[in-house]
Amino acid sequence: MARTLALKGSKKLLNAWAFYDWANSVYSLVISSAIFPIFYGALFRAAEIETVVVFGSEIERAPLISYTTSLAFLFIAIITPLISGISDYLGNKKMFMQFFCYLGGISCIGLYWFSLENIYLGLICYFFGLVGFWVSFAINNSYLPDIAFPEQQDKVSAKGFSMGYIGSVILLLINLAMVMKPEFFGFDTSISDAIRDNGTEEEINSAIEAAKNVASVKAMKVSFATVGIWWIIFAQYTFYHLPNGNRKEGERKNVILNGFKELKLVWSQLGAQIKLKRYLGAFFVYSMAVQTVMLIATYFGEEEINWGSDGNRTVGLIVSILVIQIVAVIGAMVTARASKAFGNIKTLIGINILWVLICVYAFFLITPNDFYIAAGCVGLVMGGIQALSRSTYSKFLPETTDTASFFSFYDVSEKIGIVIGTFLYGFIAQLTGSMRNATIFLGIFFVIGVFLLLRVNKKKA
Repeated sequence: MARTLALKGSKKLLNAWAFYDWANSVYSLVISSAIFPIFYGALFRAAEIETVVVFGSEIERAPLISYTTSLAFLFIAIITPLISGISDYLGNKKMFMQFFCYLGGISCIGLYWFSLENIYLGLICYFFGLVGFWVSFAINNSYLPDIAFPEQQDKVSAKGFSMGYIGSVILLLINLAMVMKPEFFGFDTSISDAIRDNGTEEEINSAIEAAKNVASVKAMKVSFATVGIWWIIFAQYTFYHLPNGNRKEGERKNVILNGFKELKLVWSQLGAQIKLKRYLGAFFVYSMAVQTVMLIATYFGEEEINWGSDGNRTVGLIVSILVIQIVAVIGAMVTARASKAFGNIKTLIGINILWVLICVYAFFLITPNDFYIAAGCVGLVMGGIQALSRSTYSKFLPETTDTASFFSFYDVSEKIGIVIGTFLYGFIAQLTGSMRNATIFLGIFFVIGVFLLLRVNKKKA
């Protein structure tokens, strides 16, 4: 007997769509934001090096991961229209969403083998983890107008981000316990009998600390695998309820390139959609800065803040990420209410102004307490700007069943912005020798975003 799909706007379908944020947000928190940046820095510190040879060139660790991120997002920007074109004509975008979900999840598990000796394998897994997360996330975004009516979209979009923050915090707390108390989870923290029996007190304490650090790094590797497993398992609820997609009628020619043709068609339609076109321009600029901050914040804290010791660094960075996630739940809800009271564009302008102030403040961060305050401020505006940007774009769309192409254009714009943002951030950091200088550069983009948003609701002359 055929299964009856949940109707558009139904509570069951809205919850299933939002639940994918619960499933995949563990990647953006545990790997992109928290555990992996700490693990990555620990590898270099343990080897007592700051550079590594990749493809015959010696490069510092921070620019290396920044450039790898840029390359991944360039690939995402290219492949997203291809997927959009094929799924539009075949009506099977859920199948593609599943493929990239599993690609991302398996790549997370593969990060267990990340090491400086296997740097190429590690970077490949990091690369495809990003690809799997962002492409499946883009496809899920394209479902929003299909599963929710316009008056529901702000609320369900915010609900998705809130569920993502809550779910990812739960897993991060488990991973944090593993990293801080590895012996409780069965990781070996013992020292040799020779040192225990014949070593001085200082040598014994040093050996215990070294053994615990090794066990903590092993726990970090295991945490990467838990992300992949969590992501794949919880995504099944979303996949069970989501429809396959809207199949485009008519003759199917050049299916592979149709995604790019659709982008061109969307671009041509923007001429008659003045508000949508202006909004996209503003979104491109400020999103470039938002996503770059989210991707490099922990690397910034790992390098630029004086934590005092490796243990304090690990605890401090993870606590900072937890602060961001917890405050972001509140931020997403407050932003949804503010948009209802003041309108989406005015709310986005206010959030961008707050981002400018945060970037200026980040330039002067020195102590852990400074970083905690910045983390709280980032959390307040991070969730809100993401959820509201997604629902605002959905509201500005013209009447169409071709939602995948419009959201593909949205996501390609975002990803190209990330390519530019992460590349320039890494370049400025490498050129000046400090990540602090790059924070002012990001603040300029938020200022430009404010001015562009002010133009969105202006009447055409």
